[in-house]
Amino acid sequence: MLDFAIFAVTFVIILVGAVLYLYPSSRRASGIPGLNPTDEKDGNLQDIVNRGSLHEFLVSLHQEFGSVASFWFGRRPVVSLGSVEQLRQHINPNHTTDSFETMLKSLLGYQSGMGGGANETVIRKKVYESAINNTLKNNFPLVLKLVEELVGKWKSFPEAQHTPLCAHLLGLAMKTVTQLALGERFRDDTEVISFRKNHDAIWSEIGKGYLDGSLEKSCSRKGHYDEGESGFTAEQADVNDSVLLTDIMEDCMVFTLAGCVITANLCIWALHFLSTSEDVQEKLYQELEDVLGSDPVSLDKIPQLRYCQQVLNETVRTAKLTPVAARLQEVEGKVDQHVIPKETLVIYALGVVLQDSDTWSTPYRFDPDRFEEESARKSFCLLGFSGNQTCPELRFAYTVATVLLSTLVRQLKLHKLKGQVMEVRSELVSTPKDETWITISRRS
Repeated sequence: MLDFAIFAVTFVIILVGAVLYLYPSSRRASGIPGLNPTDEKDGNLQDIVNRGSLHEFLVSLHQEFGSVASFWFGRRPVVSLGSVEQLRQHINPNHTTDSFETMLKSLLGYQSGMGGGANETVIRKKVYESAINNTLKNNFPLVLKLVEELVGKWKSFPEAQHTPLCAHLLGLAMKTVTQLALGERFRDDTEVISFRKNHDAIWSEIGKGYLDGSLEKSCSRKGHYDEGESGFTAEQADVNDSVLLTDIMEDCMVFTLAGCVITANLCIWALHFLSTSEDVQEKLYQELEDVLGSDPVSLDKIPQLRYCQQVLNETVRTAKLTPVAARLQEVEGKVDQHVIPKETLVIYALGVVLQDSDTWSTPYRFDPDRFEEESARKSFCLLGFSGNQTCPELRFAYTVATVLLSTLVRQLKLHKLKGQVMEVRSELVSTPKDETWITISRRS
C-alpha cells in the first residue's frame, strides 16, 4: 500500500510538471527572463495593447527584466534585445539582412528576399540600393525643385501664421517618393491624393491591426485595408525600371510604403527640434553658408555638410524614429549566456537603446554635438542608422531632409509655437499624435 501511495504521488508530481511545462502560460521563452503569456492563445498581445504600443511595452519589459528579455506573440516565443552590447552580439552574425525590412515584410506577408541564401541576399541588397542611389542621382534636380516649391510657399506666409509641419512634409515626402519611384504621372496632384488614400489605409493597420488581431476581427477595417492594398498594388504596376531593377513588386511596395513615412517624419522631427534650439539652427546656418554659399545644394556637396548629418542623426535618435526592428533567428544563436533557439523571433528594441543612459549622455536632450564623438557614431552605425547597415528608405530620407534643411535654413528662421505639447505615437515609425505647428520668419 505504501509503495502504491509513493507511486501515485510521484505520478501526480510528474503529470503536474508535464502540464506546467506544456501549458504556454507556465514557462518563459527559451529560458530567458521575461513575461509568461497572460492568455493561452494571444500570449502577451493584450499587455502590448494596454501599454499603448510595442515600444512602450518593450520599455517596461526591459526595465523589469534587463537587456535580454522574453515575451509571447500568441503561442510564439519572442526575445527582445535592449542594449548596444547585446545587439552587437546578435547583429554581427546576421548582417546580410535588414532588420526593419524583415519586420515590415513579415507584417505584410511578403517573402521576397527572405528565403534565399546569404549570397543571394547580399546581391539583391546591392542591386536594390544601387537602383535607389541611381534614381536619386538622376532625379536630384526634381527633389530640389519640389523642396524649393515648398520653401517658396512658406516664404509667402505672414510671420505670425502657424505652419503645419505634418501636412506639408507628408505631402513633400509623397511627391518625392512617387515621382522618383513611380513615374511622371504622379506629377498630377490627384494621383498623389489617390496614392495617399491607399497608403494610409495600409500603413494605419501595419503593426497595429495585425499585432493585436483587431484587423481580422473587424470586417469593415479588413475591407478598408484590402481595398487600399489592391489600389496600392495597381499603382505599382507601371513602376519605373530605372528605380527598381529587380522587378520585385514587393520591394517596390516596401520602399514606397516605408519611404514616405520615414522621409516625412524625419523632416517633421528635424524642423521641430530646430525650432526649439536657436543655437543649433544658427550653427547649421553657418555651415550651409560656408559650404554652399549662395548656390543650391548638390549631391556631391552633401557629404561635406557634416553638421547637417549630425543634426539628422540626433533627430533620429531623439525622436526614436524607428523604435522597433526584428529578425528571425535562422540558426541557433547566443547572446551573453542566453541561447536563442532556431526560428525564434528576435526584436531589436531600438527605441530603448536610443535613449539608454549607459550609451548616451543626457539621452533626452537634443544635442547634435554628441556625434562629434567616435563612440556615438559607432553605436549609431551598429544600430543600423548609418553606414552599410542603413536601410535604403532611410538613406533616401536623409537625402530629401538634407535638401530641405539646406534650402530652408538659409532663407527662414524656425520658431517653436508656445504652449504646444508634443505627444508621440511610437509604432513602426515614431509620429506626432497631433499636427505639429511652428512659426517662421525671414532671415535678414
